[in-house]
Amino acid sequence: MIRYRFLDLLKVVAFNLIVFHHLVFYGPMADHVKPVLPDLMAWLEGPARIAVQVFLVVGGFLAAKSLTAGGNVGRIQAMQLVVRRYIKLVPPFLVAMVAAVAASRLASLWMEHYSLTAMPTWFQLATHGLLLHGVLGVESLSAGAWYVAIDFQLYFALVMLLKLSAWMGKNGNVRQVQHALVALGVAASLFYFNCDPAWDNWAPYFFGSYGLGALAWWASQAAREGKSAMMLVGAMILLGGLALEIEFRSRIAVSLAISLALFAVYRYRQSVTGWNIPLLNYLARISYGVFLMHFPVCVLVNAVFTHWGSPSPLVQGGGMLFAWMTSILAGALFHHFIEIPLGRLIALPPRIDVKSGHRPEVVS
Repeated sequence: MIRYRFLDLLKVVAFNLIVFHHLVFYGPMADHVKPVLPDLMAWLEGPARIAVQVFLVVGGFLAAKSLTAGGNVGRIQAMQLVVRRYIKLVPPFLVAMVAAVAASRLASLWMEHYSLTAMPTWFQLATHGLLLHGVLGVESLSAGAWYVAIDFQLYFALVMLLKLSAWMGKNGNVRQVQHALVALGVAASLFYFNCDPAWDNWAPYFFGSYGLGALAWWASQAAREGKSAMMLVGAMILLGGLALEIEFRSRIAVSLAISLALFAVYRYRQSVTGWNIPLLNYLARISYGVFLMHFPVCVLVNAVFTHWGSPSPLVQGGGMLFAWMTSILAGALFHHFIEIPLGRLIALPPRIDVKSGHRPEVVS
């Protein structure tokens, strides 16, 4: 199986940025380091969170790949795909939410901090299990919990658009219709929904980035049909450029740049898929586990270094590095002993129609 090395690289760089972003944003260790490294801490606390756009674009790229690799979108079993996606996301997510609550309760013995998760109500747990916590305004149990819900919404939206394209397409133009519908979704997101923060718990707010990733996949695969590829790339540049002209948003600029980079790299994919970097491949595989487990790990390490460690920047900075490394270790253990066994335990029978089921991308 050919691994997509550039995607692996993007995911690994981005999830490490998100871990450090949360360490700076949520933990008291960073407060001791900020006076010594103010510029770095300010960058990690603010601009580094833009790494979320990498995961959104990569998520759309992989979703389009998995859903349309077979070519016949008319045979997509929409509800089966949606159920599979939910089953893949939610059980590990709920285990991680329990871990976040337990870690916060333990950490509260040694420190007081706003980042600690309070004991949840049954309603709060139920909304997380149904991935409705964001849209109902329920407080999240862990940093980044919102993204799991958004990932599910975006995947559902793309599946529905593909089904609609199969219904609307006639005379063999289904592919053109699906491209047009996704491009319209990107336009609606970039020109309206993404300009209004009130939509930031709903998929339309993020579909601009996700849809750009999907268009990048289709453009890379249409590369031998130069006209089709250039039309898709032109649509990406036109939509992204106009959106930035109307209202410059760094998150959209990053999404456009990443989507164009994905197109460029996979247009010449034969020259980049031969990389063999086992560590990079492995870190990409455990990225969802790191995403789910880094918050409880960081909470506990912050509590330990706050209660027992010296307040010196050197010691607390060392604590941040220790929390980062421990988060990766915890993610690896979670991947092997929770994520994989749960996936096998509750897996549905294999589908025949379309190869799918990609892992969600880690994010803030």
